[in-house]
Amino acid sequence: MPREAWRIYAPVIALALLGFIVAFMLMDPAPPKQIRFAAGAPGGAYHAYAEEYQRLLGEQGIEVVLVDTAGSIENLSLLMAGEADVALVQGGLSGPEADAELHSLGGLFEEPFWVFVRSGASAANFGELRKLRLSIGPEGSGTRALATTLQQAFGGDWPAASRQTLPTSEATAALLAGQIDAAAFAASPDAPYIRALLRDPAVRLMPFDRAQAIARREDGLSAVTLLRGVSDVGADVPSADVPLVAAIAQLAVQTDIHPAIESVLLDAALTIHGGRSVFSPAGRFPNMQDADLPVSKQVARHYKDGPSFLRRYFPFAVANFLDRAWVLAIPLLTLGFPLVRAAPPIYRWRVRRKIYVWYKDLRALEAQGRALPAGDARKGVQRELEKLQVEIGKLDVPLSYTDDLYRLRSHIEFVKQLLISTEPVTDIVA
Repeated sequence: MPREAWRIYAPVIALALLGFIVAFMLMDPAPPKQIRFAAGAPGGAYHAYAEEYQRLLGEQGIEVVLVDTAGSIENLSLLMAGEADVALVQGGLSGPEADAELHSLGGLFEEPFWVFVRSGASAANFGELRKLRLSIGPEGSGTRALATTLQQAFGGDWPAASRQTLPTSEATAALLAGQIDAAAFAASPDAPYIRALLRDPAVRLMPFDRAQAIARREDGLSAVTLLRGVSDVGADVPSADVPLVAAIAQLAVQTDIHPAIESVLLDAALTIHGGRSVFSPAGRFPNMQDADLPVSKQVARHYKDGPSFLRRYFPFAVANFLDRAWVLAIPLLTLGFPLVRAAPPIYRWRVRRKIYVWYKDLRALEAQGRALPAGDARKGVQRELEKLQVEIGKLDVPLSYTDDLYRLRSHIEFVKQLLISTEPVTDIVA
């Protein structure tokens, strides 16, 4: 590019770059590279699912730090305190304060309330467990919160022996060892310890014959049925349909979480929870109908229309940058169009000005020569015209403007020949 063009277009490019930098600084911030996931107790279903989220988000370049907790209650507390960004939470536990500060990304799976009783224990229904040694989960767990709700629904006095706080693994071991009579768990049917207990002849699963009534009375609960043989058709496990009550586990996040993180979490949720389970067909989860926390507009749009166009065809990092960077086009185009349109006329004017500025000197020399008598008196002016020709010959202009340059040189030659004439000059030729 000629030097003159650089002088014109360099400021245009500099202004465009400045506009790009300013717009880049003002556009939405990039998503974080690390998030904290309240994962529940190690060995539990929540923790296993959290590890799946950790793996899938890690493939997208997002580090997921798992925070071990006692369960849903502690998960909610960490979210409310800003000490976790994402958590698996049992449905029905949130209140008005959580509704104001947290969002749900949707319901993920049924989380039945399982009550396993030793085969020799005499208890026909949940209310009769008040007289037995019952573990209802540690403080801060969703199991304990749900069990406490049901104990209140069944009424009566529940002594400390029927409100023991054993963690999941200890409760399972104590039940099988006969140290307690019953144990309650709120867990996915895919949890390994649930599948093991369903097959163990030393314990039996207590049915909730009034599951429909309980679901109508208690928010966040629904009635489900564990069908006969669904766990093991050949072994006929269970040996009869078992009515149960269940909460819907959901993915809860802080309201100010980055939208791109919401999107990648939803993609992971579809991969992890989109298949069929023993209680629901494929495709039922994740969904926003079973969420008891508010759902953001972006999440609702994702459920309705699926991932954005960019997320469908580009990797997460690229799609996220393009999704944020499109706003740069507005100021850049607003600034760029006038600059690009103005640059060519300015460039032409600058090049021609280099040529036309010499006409001022040419007219002055012509006027000076005309004022002198013909002959030797004009020799000095003629020499000035020759110097002018030499200077103009050094001009560097683009090839397309050469005709203007040669026209100027021909005009200088014309004036020089005019002054050489010995005749008085009376007319000015334009």
